[in-house]
Amino acid sequence: MRQPSGGDQLAVAADVLGHLANPTRLHLLRLLAEGEQDVNTLTAQVDASRSSVSQHLGRLRMVGLVQTHRDGRRIVYRIASDHLDRLVEEAYAFAEHLVHDIPHHGSPPGQG
Repeated sequence: MRQPSGGDQLAVAADVLGHLANPTRLHLLRLLAEGEQDVNTLTAQVDASRSSVSQHLGRLRMVGLVQTHRDGRRIVYRIASDHLDRLVEEAYAFAEHLVHDIPHHGSPPGQG
């Protein structure tokens, strides 16, 4: 049986989920799960201005959800962890079930 999470771990988990609660940040993380990208590439794929994308990326970097490295004059972003990658994908999969009224895996019939 799993031990209850400590208060610090619970607070950090809640903080991570709070940062994922923004549609633009969630979209950016999903795009970064596909591979490293710079601000211009990301901006072309989301419904936000370059300034907004930069601010969201800065916030995600500040809390450790994305990492950066320099490639010439560009700053390239990547998702910080495969755990975060899976969390984002699970959120999208769960939303797909809700949006398209698809029964959830393992749900009893009629309780999808």
